[in-house]
Amino acid sequence: MGRQKYDGVVEAVRYAPDGRLTIARVYERRGSTFSDCVLLSRAELIRKLKAGQVFMMGKRLEYLGGTFEVTIPVKMAGNPGKEVLFTTKITNDCDDLQGAPLF
Repeated sequence: MGRQKYDGVVEAVRYAPDGRLTIARVYERRGSTFSDCVLLSRAELIRKLKAGQVFMMGKRLEYLGGTFEVTIPVKMAGNPGKEVLFTTKITNDCDDLQGAPLF
């Protein structure tokens, strides 16, 4: 079985009091390697998902550079302007990226 192809790894998230994602700490693929961690706003993450990029939940393995332990993909559903980000199932109108620690 071949390696999974993904464009970024979501490592940690921050939510607003209303349950919507405000910012995500992400490692983005840059060619054959990954960036240092970058902060993406909710709008930026949604824009990248709409463009067809694939983001996985996971964490960088210590001392192994661009090697990650990834778990499940980040998904998006809903009408334009009312998108919901989730990993396993949609819960109400709140974003729910299970498995992502808060920062």
